[in-house]
Amino acid sequence: MAAYSSSSLLLLLIFFAFSFVVFASELHESEPFRVRPSIRPSQKLVLPVRKDGATNLHVATVLKRTPQVPLKLLVDLNGRFLSVECDEEYQSSTYFAPRCHSTQCSRAHSHTCYSCSSSSVRPGCHNNTCALTTVNPVSQETDIGELAQDALSIRTIRDKSAIDPSAPGPTVTVPQFLFVCARRLLNLVPKYVQGVAGLGHTSIALPTQLASHFGFRPNFVLCLANSLRSPGFVVFGEDPYTLAPNYVSPRLHYAPLSVGRQGEYYIQVRSIRVNNKNVPLKTNINRAKISTTTPFTVLEHSIFEAFTQSFSQQLSQAGRAQPVGPFRVCFDSRRIPNTIAGPGVPRVDFVVGDQSVAWTLFGANTMAVVHPLVYCLAFIDGGTNPADPIVIGAHQLEENLVHFDLHQSRVGFSSSLLNQRTNCSATSYRNRPGNP
Repeated sequence: MAAYSSSSLLLLLIFFAFSFVVFASELHESEPFRVRPSIRPSQKLVLPVRKDGATNLHVATVLKRTPQVPLKLLVDLNGRFLSVECDEEYQSSTYFAPRCHSTQCSRAHSHTCYSCSSSSVRPGCHNNTCALTTVNPVSQETDIGELAQDALSIRTIRDKSAIDPSAPGPTVTVPQFLFVCARRLLNLVPKYVQGVAGLGHTSIALPTQLASHFGFRPNFVLCLANSLRSPGFVVFGEDPYTLAPNYVSPRLHYAPLSVGRQGEYYIQVRSIRVNNKNVPLKTNINRAKISTTTPFTVLEHSIFEAFTQSFSQQLSQAGRAQPVGPFRVCFDSRRIPNTIAGPGVPRVDFVVGDQSVAWTLFGANTMAVVHPLVYCLAFIDGGTNPADPIVIGAHQLEENLVHFDLHQSRVGFSSSLLNQRTNCSATSYRNRPGNP
């Protein structure tokens, strides 16, 4: 009887020990999805973003791995996730590749198992893990990467009442942030870039994971700086959004935001106006994609022709100049005055959502200074059958505060902050010539 009791007790202990191991393993794999609010809901997280002068693209710096390593990532507004180059020098004590068909794979919508041909196991090269397709947002090259998780740290905003990207506060960490370990897919983007920061509306994009981890609603603000010296920002967290140093709270105009099958952001453009006059369009615009990886706005050919003709008629006092690629319409800058919001040219309105809502572009966003004597209309002819009739590019987004309210499926935009004597670099505005 005593022997039977001892055997039963031993079996019971083995059962509990096995159950604990299974529970601990499942906890380790499901840990990224638990909400750990280590910041107060009123606080915001800030990602400084700098413009690359050679490509006119925008690059963010994030802290990843253990110990922390700063990584330069291309900002891709429509990217499905964060992807990082995992070469042989990738070192991190907290790297983990979830097993195929695990909870993490389901959340990432990965239904394919990943196998590595190399004999050495390293980050980005494990067998029986989850596979995801990575896309170079500039060249559209694709490859297969390994779903992984590792520590990601991001700065809080030191001044709780105003956004100042040049003076961020202490960091907070997501210990097991999901991303994709990828091979190099970054031709045509800055050579120093080490990956892509995807901000699209997907289950493992940067905004979604941060909102889930820290317990705020999924929304973020994008403010791209035109300056090469001072950063703009992406801010995650709740509104209001006030800019330092003058504590300006830009008034935002809202329009419905729709999301594509891959998490891309679209707005409905009803019409285009130049100096309050409708551009006669032969095609139905329907919708426009917003993009940070398209340097300048791209228009379907018939839209481009009608728009550039209307704009040129409104700017007839300025003589035309020889076109400078990639632009087709250029002007003699000596006949164009300068204003606080850039060259004094006709304003352009994208009428969006409700007919009473307009996203207004002034000279700083409509013109590209290609030479001291030449200003070019910063719009590109997209040909006759593009995937989207309009793609609003990064140049048109610069010095605009754009709020992506994913919780309410709407987008808010300030139009040019320069008219309010501030900009996306905030504190750097005081140092501009002629500013108080």
